[in-house]
Amino acid sequence: MVGWAIALHGGAGDIPIDLPDERRIPRESALRHCLDLGISALKSGKPPLDVAELVVRELENHPDFNAGKGSVLTAQGTVEMEASIMDGKTKRCGAVSGLTTVVNPISLARLVMEKTPHIYLAFDAAEAFARAHGVETVYSSHFITPENIARLKQAKEFNRVQLDYTVPSPKVPDNCGDSQIGTVGCVAVDSAGNLASATSTGGYVNKMVGRIGDTPVIGAGTYANHLCAISATGKGEDIIRGTVARDVAALMEYKGLSLTEAAAYVVDQSVPRGSCGLVAVSANGEVTMPFNTTGMFRACASEDGYSEIAIWPNN
Repeated sequence: MVGWAIALHGGAGDIPIDLPDERRIPRESALRHCLDLGISALKSGKPPLDVAELVVRELENHPDFNAGKGSVLTAQGTVEMEASIMDGKTKRCGAVSGLTTVVNPISLARLVMEKTPHIYLAFDAAEAFARAHGVETVYSSHFITPENIARLKQAKEFNRVQLDYTVPSPKVPDNCGDSQIGTVGCVAVDSAGNLASATSTGGYVNKMVGRIGDTPVIGAGTYANHLCAISATGKGEDIIRGTVARDVAALMEYKGLSLTEAAAYVVDQSVPRGSCGLVAVSANGEVTMPFNTTGMFRACASEDGYSEIAIWPNN
């Protein structure tokens, strides 16, 4: 039975079960708020593309997620935000990278989709495009929070490019010990089967200036077609190598797998364990939120009354 559905995430990673309440509760509350916002928008008849953008904008405005206001810092102490959005029916999409002043990168990605003949704009050109179209911008210092300054200092002390909220330790090798990866994303489908996906992030703590992850790469961190919509989160390089989002759609299209089967296969087989999670919806209102990390901040709801807000497996 066709019905509307929505799913969103605030990052997947090695999220400790004993995550302090002061770090857990605000994020759970934000997920609940954004889920309610998306549900209301779908019930009022807004197109899934509008819903996905609306929810991701709200997540970008929340300082406890690694996107927009909460974006982590590069090795030079700057922010370089990125985002992408895609409409399933038309496969129209837009993406941006290297943003330093744009308040809501996801909305700039949509403008690239709608106002240019291109898909992807980055760095100075993307910033100039934002100014030319009256997009809200602020001084880059707006994004540089005390918590993220402290994270960068820790990462530099141990000479590591680290994932969001990792507690650096000299005993932890550079290639492991990831934690809550704060990319945000939303997927939505309406009762007519129209689909959309949107994803936004600040990347890695202490990343090289100019590094681009999976979030703005169509087919890796974000994808939508007539069958499904996917937003991925995790280790960007692994997600790019695995073409995670597109592989879910391809398994449905070419192998006839259900959304749940396709997403589970990709998360289990296409990327290393501990590196990836995703949220996805199908044209018939199916929802799935698999991950191969310790946890993933996630929420979903569907027209049949099902609703979930969770971090760890079975919680």
